[in-house]
Amino acid sequence: MFDIKSLLKRGIEKELLDVDDYIFMPESIEMVVEEGDLKCVLNSDGRVNIFYTKQGVTDVRAAARKHPFTSFDRELNHGIYDDIIEDLVKEVNKILDSESKYFTNIVLPSAAPLSLTVPLKP
Repeated sequence: MFDIKSLLKRGIEKELLDVDDYIFMPESIEMVVEEGDLKCVLNSDGRVNIFYTKQGVTDVRAAARKHPFTSFDRELNHGIYDDIIEDLVKEVNKILDSESKYFTNIVLPSAAPLSLTVPLKP
């Protein structure tokens, strides 16, 4: 025999915990981490995007909301996304520490020389 009360309770809990049915207030939190800019964004659909930029290199990771009924800043305070942030910082640092095997002997110009951009007067 089954318990109708527990069956109904499970059905109601499932309905309440279905994060796809909720719309979240978008939030954005920015900070400096290991000399780079970290931006954590909570989207209205509950996804979390984490951006990390250092010395012109940007990488991003997406995560599912882990505790949808807890405030976003509290989740960040308790380190819920620390593993994702650590991987992101590690990957950006790995890119910055690497060198191209194809472009090592070429110096790419940052700007055209003045003589090429300004016409000479006759």
